[in-house]
Amino acid sequence: MSHSHFQKRIRTLVGISFALFIILILRLIEVQAVSASAISARAANELLNTSVLLAPRGTITDANGIELARSVAAFTIVIDQTMITDPIKTAAITSPVLGMTPEELIPLYTGEKRYQIILKNAEPAVWRKLQTTLTDYNTSVLKERGGLAKRIVGFFSERSYVREYPTGKLASSLIGIINDAGVGASGIESSLNSKLAGVNGLYEYANGAGTIIPGSANVQVSAQAGTGVQLTINRDIQWVAQDAISQAVKSSHAKSGTVIVMDPKTGAILAQASAPNFDPADRATITLESLRNPAVQDVYEPGSTGKVITVAAGLEEKVVDPATVFTIPNTYKTGGRVFRDAENHPTERLTTAGILARSSNIGVIQIGAKMENQKFYDYLRKFGIGSNTGSGLPGESAGLLPSVATWSNTSAPTIAFGQGYSVTALQATSVMATIANGGVRVTPTVVAGTFDPSGHYSPAKSQLTTRVVSEDSAASVRTMLESVVSEHGTAPTAAIPGYRVAGKTGTANRVDPECGCYRGYTSSFIGYAPADAPRYVVSVVIQKPQGQHFGGVIAGPVFKKVMSFVLQSKRVAPTGGKPSPLALTEAQLKSQLVVKN
Repeated sequence: MSHSHFQKRIRTLVGISFALFIILILRLIEVQAVSASAISARAANELLNTSVLLAPRGTITDANGIELARSVAAFTIVIDQTMITDPIKTAAITSPVLGMTPEELIPLYTGEKRYQIILKNAEPAVWRKLQTTLTDYNTSVLKERGGLAKRIVGFFSERSYVREYPTGKLASSLIGIINDAGVGASGIESSLNSKLAGVNGLYEYANGAGTIIPGSANVQVSAQAGTGVQLTINRDIQWVAQDAISQAVKSSHAKSGTVIVMDPKTGAILAQASAPNFDPADRATITLESLRNPAVQDVYEPGSTGKVITVAAGLEEKVVDPATVFTIPNTYKTGGRVFRDAENHPTERLTTAGILARSSNIGVIQIGAKMENQKFYDYLRKFGIGSNTGSGLPGESAGLLPSVATWSNTSAPTIAFGQGYSVTALQATSVMATIANGGVRVTPTVVAGTFDPSGHYSPAKSQLTTRVVSEDSAASVRTMLESVVSEHGTAPTAAIPGYRVAGKTGTANRVDPECGCYRGYTSSFIGYAPADAPRYVVSVVIQKPQGQHFGGVIAGPVFKKVMSFVLQSKRVAPTGGKPSPLALTEAQLKSQLVVKN
């Protein structure tokens, strides 16, 4: 090969090498300067995960701001099964921390699922301890030969919230619970779920070697905390009411019982206690039946407490006055049926006031007969019978009031003394509250207001009011109802020393849904105090007591205990006045007339 040809060959190779070098340099520049961000982004995207950022539910408080339900931060611990190389070893290491047996954990750690929940709603301390345990273990095995393969990875956490009920069983049927999905399942938790729930957000985090890369979390959409709800319930009054009804149900071997405390002027419910109740923290013992709120979901025939409506209607229609005298035989036949009072007695001459004080079925039948059926029905409706009270509590029943067109010859007589239609405990409380409030019915409520996440409070709107009977008619009934707790009435056990008290007993045959027949009794007492300037109404309803069943005997003492505490805690001073004695019999009426003359 000639020297010139060799030089030419060298120059060609140098040129090619130079060209290749230039191409390599250009490619390197492209990678470093042009594509680096794209490659980095692609790699980051492969590591990023998106998860729901749960919003805490709003807090439920009593009227004084005491927490009845709240959300506490927690973690749901999950794993990627494909990253667990030794399920048996992993179970042995994590079992003491998670509070689960290795036998429970091994199946959860075994498989091909990329997402497997291990423990829901773990306390933050549990997640932190698990992280520390795994870190310590992984650090120790890395010192060994082949330790990298022995590491335990694949554990992740998702932020969640646990619903706590600091007062335990207190007002559990009213407050309710949430389900496993975090949605209100009963009570206030259900009816106000849309306010309490808040709005979930989203966040991204980087996943590296089976763990969340510290500092990689990035909130994409912020979670909005739920709205807080302040109830009208007073925790201390609720506690006394709960204790009183629980003891009464237990001692009378009753099926259930309910106490309601209400402000008749505002409709605010200060307590709504039921027995038996449930512990919202002990899910294993909760049943669908226990989740019911008997104050608004259980219906019953009111019995003699319904006589208040009959007498109020008679006074409003001016067919009777407190001194109107009726002949009350031991038995009374009308509509093809014979009616009796609760106890046998000789023929009596009772006034309207005496009929109410002694709770005479025969007497109120005669009062009701002085009105047309349609007119009597209209008053029942105005008092709220057969209609939802509007309280907003979930599952509230409207009760049952047959239309006049379906009434038989015995419907009006039985309805007059409180049977043949059904009510809820809240409806019955509302009837007495209407009398206590001068004949004006106010819609009951348990919600005082709401507060947003920033703490701004918005009071609830005033409740709707309806004039049912005149002030004069209501005042006459109030005066007559004071006789019920006198020594001559049916509930002297409800009297409170130093205070004027008024109310009405109820002892009704109870419809048993198991047989569709009357079996057992509903015993009740509903009253208010002070009688001459009513501040609070307390109702007591006890279902299917065994043995003694008269309302004045078993419900009256519960009323006394609860109302006494309400008056003391609210610092309601005795009025000092004494009730004007009403003539209960014709003889007393004549005696009063002689004294006046």
